[in-house]
Amino acid sequence: MKRLSSKQAKAHAITPETKREVYERDGGICIWCGRVGLPEAHYISRSKGGLGIPQNILTLCRPCHDRYDNGSRRDRENMKYRFREYLSNIYPDWDEQNLIYRKET
Repeated sequence: MKRLSSKQAKAHAITPETKREVYERDGGICIWCGRVGLPEAHYISRSKGGLGIPQNILTLCRPCHDRYDNGSRRDRENMKYRFREYLSNIYPDWDEQNLIYRKET
């Protein structure tokens, strides 16, 4: 298993400020099904380098978060498509490439 540097681990973490901002942005509601949710889901997963920034964090209920993380490939693709639309409508300059941790050289 690859060890994360302290700097990289911090980049993936979701700060309380980010959680608060995303919770307010999404109204505390799962953006997939409309139930009460938590702002803890990475659009691009931490394992793929996803940052803990508002443009990469989504409010999802526990069942939808689990489905997004562990569901079928088709489920994940459908959800990711809708989440991409949602985030790009909120952030006009949204770009998936800006959501991934890049080691400074």
